[in-house]
Amino acid sequence: MLAVYFDCPGGPENLYVKEVMKPHPGEGEVLVKVSASALNRADLLQRRGKYPPPKGASDILGLEAAGTVAGLGPGCKGRWKMGDAVMALLSGGGQAEYVTVPEGYLMPIPSGMTFIQAAAIPEAWLTAFQLLHFVGKIQKGETVLIHAGASGVGMAAIQLVKLAKAIPIVTAGTQEKLKATANAGAAAGFNYKNEDFSEKVLAFTQGSGVDIILDCVGGSYWEKNVNCLSTDGRWIVYGLLSGGEVHGDLLARLLSKRGSIHTSLLRSRDKEASNGHQQPIHLILKSMIERLVKAFTEDVLPYFSGGTSPHLQPLVDSIYPLHEIAEAHRMMEENKNIGKIVIKMPA
Repeated sequence: MLAVYFDCPGGPENLYVKEVMKPHPGEGEVLVKVSASALNRADLLQRRGKYPPPKGASDILGLEAAGTVAGLGPGCKGRWKMGDAVMALLSGGGQAEYVTVPEGYLMPIPSGMTFIQAAAIPEAWLTAFQLLHFVGKIQKGETVLIHAGASGVGMAAIQLVKLAKAIPIVTAGTQEKLKATANAGAAAGFNYKNEDFSEKVLAFTQGSGVDIILDCVGGSYWEKNVNCLSTDGRWIVYGLLSGGEVHGDLLARLLSKRGSIHTSLLRSRDKEASNGHQQPIHLILKSMIERLVKAFTEDVLPYFSGGTSPHLQPLVDSIYPLHEIAEAHRMMEENKNIGKIVIKMPA
């Protein structure tokens, strides 16, 4: 099969497509013929050598995919049959013609949705759903500040906050991106490049601050984040685009608001077994992802089908054929995309 590869860490120019062995599904795994995958920041980090795949995971890039069931491994429980249209969250391997997936990671593609649209759902929407519900415990009427509001996770989070009957507000770096977030349902948006978002957030909330912050930026935002966090607010860090260093009295500032910091990653860096009688880390993660996928499938997926209200919609920014993978990476590195960049496999 064809797959995206790079021989040494570096820039997008190191990427190429080559012929590799097609994987075989193991115990409880499903083989999926991939029609489309999507690009994530983690792919860029992995290409640079800064985010290695977990042990035992594919070293091919790609954390999500949509396609059809092409094979069933031993021990599968009959949830899926040959030819089913599915989408999946992956630990790697999505940017290839075939990928193996634990059956509990698969979701049905909503009726009327294309493979291109479906490929834009798993990583971004499951991440946003996990951050809001599993980590942040979002409540009706709360206000949520979403950084990088026009990203894949950001656009998903806006819609999920609305679905939870809460209030989404965002930051973004251009007026075009802020307009897109407003179209997705954001109640307010602030350009972090030319205004102090913490002052704008406090004005919007009449001084009370936000209940939840979804933060993929990290270090450089800490002071403004704490400034506009409400009493008992939850600050959730799921990325470090500006780095992880904090210079200042973070803990005292946070303590004064009784605020809490949570961190979250869907992709584990370590699949090795723990010592003693503890459950292996990768089994704990697998169980968590299966619970997440089940909850998302039951509570959110129906709203992607036509005629539902509210109607959820994945936003696809652009589509690149597999052999133009380097261009797709350049597009994301330049931070030009609004929504997801999707990779289309050869027919």
